[in-house]
Amino acid sequence: MAILLQSLALKLGVATERDLAQLCHEEYRRWVSISLWIGAEIAIAACDLAEVIGSAIALELLFHIPLFYGVLITGLDVLLILLLQRWGFRYVEALVIALIGTIIAMFGVQMFLSKPDYWPVLRNLVIPSTSILTNPSMLYIAIGILGATVMPHNLYLHSSIVQSRRYKRTPEGKREAIHMANVDSALALTLALFVNAAILIVAAAVFYRSGHYDVAAIQDAYKLLSPLLGAAGASTLFALALLASGQNSSITGTLAGQIVMEGFIHLKVSPWQRRLITRGLAIIPTIIVVAINGERGTEKLLILSQVILSLQLSFAVVPLVIFTGDRAKMGEFVNARWLKVLAWTTAVVIAGLNAWLLVQTFRG
Repeated sequence: MAILLQSLALKLGVATERDLAQLCHEEYRRWVSISLWIGAEIAIAACDLAEVIGSAIALELLFHIPLFYGVLITGLDVLLILLLQRWGFRYVEALVIALIGTIIAMFGVQMFLSKPDYWPVLRNLVIPSTSILTNPSMLYIAIGILGATVMPHNLYLHSSIVQSRRYKRTPEGKREAIHMANVDSALALTLALFVNAAILIVAAAVFYRSGHYDVAAIQDAYKLLSPLLGAAGASTLFALALLASGQNSSITGTLAGQIVMEGFIHLKVSPWQRRLITRGLAIIPTIIVVAINGERGTEKLLILSQVILSLQLSFAVVPLVIFTGDRAKMGEFVNARWLKVLAWTTAVVIAGLNAWLLVQTFRG
């Protein structure tokens, strides 16, 4: 689903030479456009919330910095964003690639050390358990994973940054640009699949197999990884991956925030102002939760932030599917009939899963 939706976003940007936020602003009434903008901002704040919590926990684990101060320190990454953007977008991309490479390497090593039983892993990848739909707790986690993978603000982001690439503004040039962007996107999201899978596989192989069924917090996982794997430094690899993940999320959130603000309401602010807005929205609730409930409160807030991303997803997906299926906007790049069916099926599945989660939640 992520590869499909990202592909549609890239094609929309190249074919129309406008991003998803700009098209929503042009196509819909003002109140609809403002509502979609607010939803996108909520998604960006939720993503940044996870980054704040993850980075703060990583700082606590690696350097024993108290969680409260770690949350405040995460606000300083605005300086890194500003520095990189002054040098050019390619430096931002290079940092993102380096961070993703770090995450993949860390979890790859841990998966190798955990020695999982690969046959059940492959079987359940193809034939998932029906318990996901009937068990509210499992569905809640699954929806969180969906939101963390197919992030709504990334659709706005990629429909914009694809236009920054150098390609001929001709039908042939656009076709080549779409093809190359799709290759990049598919590769990145396949790697994301590996990371998500590795996290689940390591958890099952290390904790569940040894009878540690109650490990749910990041801090517990960190403490138990090295002793259970029998490998010194496994816990440190885990914390470094967590820190790299947080910083990567921070960069994409800042860039997406600028794009949705300019596209929906034509308000352009400098990167440091945009970063302060996003980070302020994320830090305030985190500080409150840390002050009241401590570490256990951040665990619940972390998962909730990803579920919020999933709940906001349909508000980006539906306009995207509509626009890419409109020949007047897309011209020869309009979705083929089979692609329209696939895109609408994906949109309905995402909306259906989120609606079912809400039903299960209200049922208690």
